Amino acid sequence: MVESLIGFAAVLILVLLRLPIAFAMGVVGMAGYAYETSVRGAVSMSGRLLIDTAQDYGLSVVPLFILMGLFVNKGGLSRELYRVSYAFLGHFRGGLAMATIVACGGFSAICGSSLATAATMSKVAMPQMRRYGYADSLSTASIAAGGTLGILIPPSVILVIYGLLTETSIGSLFIAGIVPGAIGILFYLGAVRFTVGRNPAAGPAGERMDWKERFEAVRGVWAVLALFVLVIGGLYGAFNVWPLNLTFSPTEAAGMGAMGAFAIALFRGGLSFSDVKEVLIETSYTTASLFAVLIGAWIFSNFVNLAGLPEALLALVDQAGFSPMLVMLCILVVYLVLGCVFESLSMLLLTVPIFFPLVVSLGFDPVWFGIIVVVVTEISLITPPVGLNVFVLKGVVEDVSTATIFKGVTPFWIVDILRLALMVLVPWLVLVLPNSM
Repeated sequence: MVESLIGFAAVLILVLLRLPIAFAMGVVGMAGYAYETSVRGAVSMSGRLLIDTAQDYGLSVVPLFILMGLFVNKGGLSRELYRVSYAFLGHFRGGLAMATIVACGGFSAICGSSLATAATMSKVAMPQMRRYGYADSLSTASIAAGGTLGILIPPSVILVIYGLLTETSIGSLFIAGIVPGAIGILFYLGAVRFTVGRNPAAGPAGERMDWKERFEAVRGVWAVLALFVLVIGGLYGAFNVWPLNLTFSPTEAAGMGAMGAFAIALFRGGLSFSDVKEVLIETSYTTASLFAVLIGAWIFSNFVNLAGLPEALLALVDQAGFSPMLVMLCILVVYLVLGCVFESLSMLLLTVPIFFPLVVSLGFDPVWFGIIVVVVTEISLITPPVGLNVFVLKGVVEDVSTATIFKGVTPFWIVDILRLALMVLVPWLVLVLPNSM
């Protein structure tokens, strides 16, 4: 156990020294494995992991979902989602911020990336909110917070990686994310109402649209609905009736989603050859980055397991006589602290191999724990000092200070804490859909 703790501290130090997390985990993992066995054994283990990862059919779901999200972005569907959200909510005080959050939720359902959701919606929503005199703090906060929904509402790349790490059903994880995602949207809308209640000038009401304009706006999002039904419906056997008899695996669903997103973008006329080239290059770059972190995490996980950290933690809990819920609360506190200094995916890959065996041995549902981890990760995306969504937004809206954005997101991460508490105390909200499938 001591060797594992030293290794964990070494990873933290290397990350703080600005070494990429993939290399930090890989180097420490190889060094620790070599210490426990031999240099030859560490090299052999790392080489085998590299080859196995490259050849793993299950991991092909990751680039396919990334490809789907990028094609959706190129097809301009984010603007249609914002338009329909604005049509129904824009006339309320704070309505444009509410419309942004709802549009982020819709975009998340076909994108799967928080960073992509925040970056895309900032280009669509920020000009409109400035046009109506919204405070920069509320405008940027609603985009940053709404963007976090991208890793929870299915399809989610983070949930895919959690499922692969823990051998948990990706389909169950996807369906389990729907209710917490919907609750997140409602809580964020409450945060907007609280903000404009304290300062009405922060979010003045926009123009009210008549029902004809609203129906026209709804007609514009048919492609989003069709793509979501294709991916999620196929995954859960919605088309498994005569004469179709179709049921997709996660990888097949991702492939159908990528193909559908490409067809929609092509049909809408928003896709050129240079766009396709750009999407493919960005998909390759993002996938390579994710795989590097994944391989580093597996190398470090092998060292931690060999050193006996999960077993030592379980023995420590048994000897101390802690209740399972108290142990879970301690784990969540660790996640909240790490979220202040770690990027979300890195935090997930670094901690899940350590905590997952302990959590399962205490009787917690692995699907429930996966959703809880993702909700905690969402909080880390908007909390200082890292808050990756905040810095992505800062890169797009350069004339707004980081301090202004962090000030604006405070009510949003507070309601996120409340949502996390609700998920922990009422697991039924997470498990009701998976258990009914």
